[in-house]
Amino acid sequence: MYLYYKITGRPVSKKNSLQMAYNKATGKSFPVQSAAYKKYEKQAKACIKPVDPPIDYPVNVKCTYWVSKNKDGSVPKTKLDLVNLLGATCDVLVKYEVLKDDNCKIVAGHDGSRVIYTSGDEYTEVEITDVL
Repeated sequence: MYLYYKITGRPVSKKNSLQMAYNKATGKSFPVQSAAYKKYEKQAKACIKPVDPPIDYPVNVKCTYWVSKNKDGSVPKTKLDLVNLLGATCDVLVKYEVLKDDNCKIVAGHDGSRVIYTSGDEYTEVEITDVL
């Protein structure tokens, strides 16, 4: 089995994109996803076709994140966290019914995943293959 998805737009980490909201009724604060993450999630929905039934057996989920360089061609000083990007992508794949869950019995690995800095468009390539 081989699945390929190209998610357009800048990849965003779910973990590092949390913002705090305030509930006036209870007087308590709680974490919510940032507008940037919500935008990424919405863009992903347009690029992902659900699998029926969702994958529930061991697969490798390889993600290549294409991220823009600075205007002068240099690599940005802010560092991206590959593990957090992978977590966000897997959460999107579960939400849009490609994967049944993102636990280690289903997502057996992320072999080959990496971040590449580009002068072109930002996007995420996702390749899902069987684990033999």
